[in-house]
Amino acid sequence: MKGYNWEKSETFIKIPIRIIPMRIIPRRIERAQLGYYGWKMLYGRRKTGKTFIVRNFLEHDRYYFVNRDGTIMDWTDGRSLIYEDFWREFVEKLGKERIVIDEFHRLPDNFLDLLHAHSGTPDSEVILVTSTLWLSMRLFKEKESPLLGIVFPVRIGLIDEREILVELSKEVKGKELVEASTYLREPLLVPVYHPSLRDFLVEFLASSGPVVKEVIGEAFTEEEVFFSEVHQAVLHSIADGKSKSGEIAGHLLNKGLLDSVSSIQKYLRVLSSMGLIRKMPIFGKRRRFRYSIASPLLDLHFYLEAKYAYTELETSVEFIRKAVDYKLPRHVEDFIADLLAKAYGLRRVSVELPELELDIALQAFNRLGLVGEVKWKDRVKREEVRKIEEKLSRFDCRKVLVVPSAEVLEREPEGIEVLTPEDLLEIAKESIERTLKSEM
Repeated sequence: MKGYNWEKSETFIKIPIRIIPMRIIPRRIERAQLGYYGWKMLYGRRKTGKTFIVRNFLEHDRYYFVNRDGTIMDWTDGRSLIYEDFWREFVEKLGKERIVIDEFHRLPDNFLDLLHAHSGTPDSEVILVTSTLWLSMRLFKEKESPLLGIVFPVRIGLIDEREILVELSKEVKGKELVEASTYLREPLLVPVYHPSLRDFLVEFLASSGPVVKEVIGEAFTEEEVFFSEVHQAVLHSIADGKSKSGEIAGHLLNKGLLDSVSSIQKYLRVLSSMGLIRKMPIFGKRRRFRYSIASPLLDLHFYLEAKYAYTELETSVEFIRKAVDYKLPRHVEDFIADLLAKAYGLRRVSVELPELELDIALQAFNRLGLVGEVKWKDRVKREEVRKIEEKLSRFDCRKVLVVPSAEVLEREPEGIEVLTPEDLLEIAKESIERTLKSEM
């Protein structure tokens, strides 16, 4: 918990886009996990809504926030405390008040021992919050960690696909609903979004690209990891379409940023553990993966950085719009595939067969349980439908074709279920209901 840049001030996002008041995503799926009685720890990448969830949805009497300089703010009554006064007060209030400690990882190491020593205090309720992933996982993997067995960890990531779809359906419908839901999984976009999504993204990136860049830099600061040129190059490479470790390593070798192909793995592990990239298993191939940027917004950001260095150089709005139009259908494919995977309890995989790519491939145990294509366009011609039928006929499982509206199809496919935004919304609603019932 040491080694931070204590002099760096907190970042407050200022976005010159009109604010839509009172748009609140209740995060019911994550909150259901927090119904566990006992001490809890919420952890996740910066700007994923951890503090918002605790302050608005979890009961607490005392809320402490640890600043970068080590001082502690009591948000309950506006006081500022030094560490020595804080821990004495914490011990005195334990068992009498429900206590939240936000960014607790900034406290000295001996605070973890203090937590362990007082974990048996009767009727005590403590919620720890941290914006680290790598550090949090390390704390739970260490055999002698003081946190083992005393706190229940809950990871807070991007907003669940099902929940954002259901909540945004109160405002927008159809194609706009799916496109907006794809990007508003990123909580920092929720209060500022306005239709249309494509225009909004262009406005946001043109005005607030440096803010996104700062969020990434701060994530590395919190994780005690130096944001190197290699980390940036890996993210740029993935955003630019290189998805396998060998492809990424080859690109960085050509730039003189790596000594060997194998050295790429340590950078991929760091970025994955921080929640910035995700890896998807390749079906039928052990320990082979495809990598992607976890957040569609960040993927757009790094793509624009790789192509235009848009946060450093003045970049035409037309270039940003071109990037949005290029990336958006791919992000929608990912959103739909992940939504269906969660709704049906399947595992998303990548299928690699000669001359065949699948937009959606979901695994059930050792076999594929659902395959599908996404055609996010205004018209799907008869010949395209025929090719989809031919492609999906190779698989003995459920088959789906997702389109923005049934009207875009020149003819209905045979043996394939057509899903529209309205169908996806119903699937999401039913899945949330089942999930919440199972958590009760």
